[in-house]
Amino acid sequence: MKVLAVSVIAIWCTLAASAQNIEPATEPDALGGTEAILSEPQEHRHPSTIPLTLPELESAALAKNPEILAAMRRIAVVEARRGSAGSLDDPSFMYRGWGTPLSRPWDLNQSQHMFMYSQSLPGGGKRQLRTQVADADVDIAKAEVEARKRDVLAQVRRAFYELLQNQDGLRFHDEQAALARQGLESARIKYVVGKVPQSDMLKAQIALTRLVEHLVMLQQDGDLARARLNTLLGRDPASPLDVVGDYSPPSPLPGFLDLEKLALDNRPEMAAISATIRQSETRTQLAEKSLTPDYTLSGGYMLMPDDSRYRNTYAAELTVTLPWLNRGRHNAEIAEASAVVAAEKAEYESRRATIFAEIQESLVRARVAQRLVGLYRDTLRPQAQAVLKATVAAYQADRTDYLNLLDSQNTTLDVELDYIRAVSDLETRLADLERAVGTPLPRILKTDFPDLTEHKPVDVTVRPEVKE
Repeated sequence: MKVLAVSVIAIWCTLAASAQNIEPATEPDALGGTEAILSEPQEHRHPSTIPLTLPELESAALAKNPEILAAMRRIAVVEARRGSAGSLDDPSFMYRGWGTPLSRPWDLNQSQHMFMYSQSLPGGGKRQLRTQVADADVDIAKAEVEARKRDVLAQVRRAFYELLQNQDGLRFHDEQAALARQGLESARIKYVVGKVPQSDMLKAQIALTRLVEHLVMLQQDGDLARARLNTLLGRDPASPLDVVGDYSPPSPLPGFLDLEKLALDNRPEMAAISATIRQSETRTQLAEKSLTPDYTLSGGYMLMPDDSRYRNTYAAELTVTLPWLNRGRHNAEIAEASAVVAAEKAEYESRRATIFAEIQESLVRARVAQRLVGLYRDTLRPQAQAVLKATVAAYQADRTDYLNLLDSQNTTLDVELDYIRAVSDLETRLADLERAVGTPLPRILKTDFPDLTEHKPVDVTVRPEVKE
């Protein structure tokens, strides 16, 4: 019995020792599939798509955007209407027969027959004023088209830089995924030889999983920006689309007074309201002309009865309106037209104040975005990269644990992505500012200004040195 008990204890000890010996070698295999989540850098561009630059996208939007095309159709409508604005009313023809005997209604030779042609003629200057009103409609429609173009171009610029930001984020994501794979390999080797605990393997797995989550969100943002850009181009939102370009912000930004002058000269909405004011003033003059009489000229041929001395005669007629006998109505029309002019001028001042406030708000946001870009470019990025280099070197020399390496990597990832967002946000704010002033701002050429998002990958190759 004692022999059996000793044998059982010996077998249990042997199995326990075997389990302890194989645990470090087998658990890495259980976690060995972790790096397969991001096994290799991915190709994020569509293979059959030629990347488009910002000028190409803007040209395509101006030619194919549905809202712009609809606004241009309205120009054709008002231009067609202008051709009839100053024309005369249709002439009229009249036949009149009278004097026919009731006892012989079929005896038309005893009747008087009149054939009259009439034409109404408006008072002097009215046709010209109506043409001017129609011309103002054309000017307003053209200004609205320009305003729509400015809106669409601003949206194209925003979508372009969102997509460019997304592509930069994907490129940096691949760099961080490579670092994570190297860290996982290092943790596995050190775990096999018993130099790090199992928790380092789990932390490496979490790091890769978080990168997968980050990749999914980047892909979602890219698909949304691509759908918006395709819609602005009049294309199927699901069409493949890639962009290529550089960030080229102005430096320094123009002053507020200079931007105000640009807005007054170039903002289409101001031109539209100015055209509306001119149109209302013309309508006021037309209302004042309503006190001027209109005329109707008529002429015709008259066939008299058989017993008349002169059977073939003619008729001439002049009809004149008497507007001064209805002065109350016309004075009310003049007062209404004058009130409309005053309201349009007030609208102009209100719109100008709104535009100036929009310019100031956009300028403040652009300046803040510009300062943030400088802060990330000159301070935070170099600091984060230096910390990551130092942490990698310390981890290779076994002077720090994997948790610090992951923390440094996450910090670098956050800083780089925030920097890319800041650069894209700066371009978005500049697009809003250009929309507010109604004209593009001068940009710095790439030869004079380095690429803001130029990536200089940190040499962070993790080379584990296993010492016996």
